[in-house]
Amino acid sequence: MPPIPAGVEVPELGPNDTIPVPGLIVNNQLIPSGNLEWYWVTAPYPKHLLKKRQEWTRLRNAVYVTYPYAKKAGVIINEINARLSGVTDKEERKKYLKTREKELKKEFADPLSNLSVYQGKVLMKLINRQTGNNCYDIIKEYKGGFTARVYQTVAFFFNSNLKQPYDAQGNDQEIEMIVQEVQRMYRM
Repeated sequence: MPPIPAGVEVPELGPNDTIPVPGLIVNNQLIPSGNLEWYWVTAPYPKHLLKKRQEWTRLRNAVYVTYPYAKKAGVIINEINARLSGVTDKEERKKYLKTREKELKKEFADPLSNLSVYQGKVLMKLINRQTGNNCYDIIKEYKGGFTARVYQTVAFFFNSNLKQPYDAQGNDQEIEMIVQEVQRMYRM
């Protein structure tokens, strides 16, 4: 046992204090201490928390997959709006939209067709977040009201809605938290 430095208060030992133990010096006072082995305590995950965790993981994965597409969609829609703001001729407008549609189909048709229905719902919310317009309004503006209604009907059969709003402070608070996490991670 190393010698105790001067100025350290030593506890008074009784007649039965014969077992030496390791000690630490804290605030000039000798305190008995020891190291315990590590023990891992495991318990089954509570079912209600397990279900919530699975839902959160599914949502988080969906946001991570779809957010880059929503971000690109926001940029593209803003580009198209800026270009079409000065165009008054209906034919020229239609021609421009047709060429952009071909480019976009070429770039996004395959990756977006591989999304699940759930990921599609999340993507619609994120597009609404990026552009400020729901998908129904976007389709109606560029493709017409009839096409928008047809797509809305298809979405209805998949238990979805193209007109779903995005409420960052309400129902979509979790999505907003995940988006902010993604933005912090990738400095998007």
